[in-house]
Amino acid sequence: MDSFIYSLNATIPVFAVMIIGYILKSYSLINDNFAATANKFVFKACLPCLVFQDLADTNIRQNFDFKYVSFCFISTLISILAIWFAAGKLLKDKSQVGAFVQGSYRSSAAILGIAFIQNIYGNSGMAPLMIIGSVPLYNIFAVIILTFEGNKDNGSARIKNALMGILKNPIIIGIFLGLIASFFNINLPRMADKTINNFAVMASPLALISIGASFEGRKALAKIKPTVIASLIKLVIITAIFLPIAIYLGFRDQKLIAIAIMLASPTTPTSYIMAKNMGGDDILASSIVVTTTLFSSVTLTSWIFIMRFLNLIH
Repeated sequence: MDSFIYSLNATIPVFAVMIIGYILKSYSLINDNFAATANKFVFKACLPCLVFQDLADTNIRQNFDFKYVSFCFISTLISILAIWFAAGKLLKDKSQVGAFVQGSYRSSAAILGIAFIQNIYGNSGMAPLMIIGSVPLYNIFAVIILTFEGNKDNGSARIKNALMGILKNPIIIGIFLGLIASFFNINLPRMADKTINNFAVMASPLALISIGASFEGRKALAKIKPTVIASLIKLVIITAIFLPIAIYLGFRDQKLIAIAIMLASPTTPTSYIMAKNMGGDDILASSIVVTTTLFSSVTLTSWIFIMRFLNLIH
């Protein structure tokens, strides 16, 4: 019972904020325009500040764990390449490949991940190191896959667009600047630090509210077969493969929680935004986001319950 209560305390408050976002929209206190603007604001302003702050506050030289970051990096890279290869073989409609692949691997590791870890431990814990190993790959490959699976440009234009998309990605910029600040132990003036913090603290709650407000059950029924397959890959299959490996390698507590969230958290809403703006299948992308968000309340709680029951986390 203690393990069950622990897992509920870890997940329910996070999903409760999403539900509140849905209720607020139902009563017209917020609308679709608010949700869309909030998602864009979080992606371009709050989330880069949050990632920057978490990394800048981490002493990379002292706390850097090569084994841990390498595991996050390698497991993410293998997942992306395997799903991309399989999607190219399995999907008859090639226009769905970009959204399907992105939806199958791209976790809300930075947004929901930090929210979960903060809810459990009161701080971001090992999230910054997990972010270093996974989030740059999420964003880089999202740009590459959506660019190369589209049909709008020739080869050279696609490569140029992919490179520009990577260089201009706000999260990657935040990670890069955060790593510099951490490595060189740069201490910003107090006014600047508090200003960045004011944006950072808005990231998780605002993102959760906008996810709830964006939820539309009808879209989850659109293109149901690829949606179900992508959701199973995202919430169950990837975790079932790599979580036992992480346990075997000796990762426990905050490290294991961060890995589980990296693997099993729902697809990030920014996957829909990127698919819509880069010529991908935005209907499929939206369907995967809402479906994984809905069912992760069960699957992610279950993964945390199993780890707690086996005394792998405390």
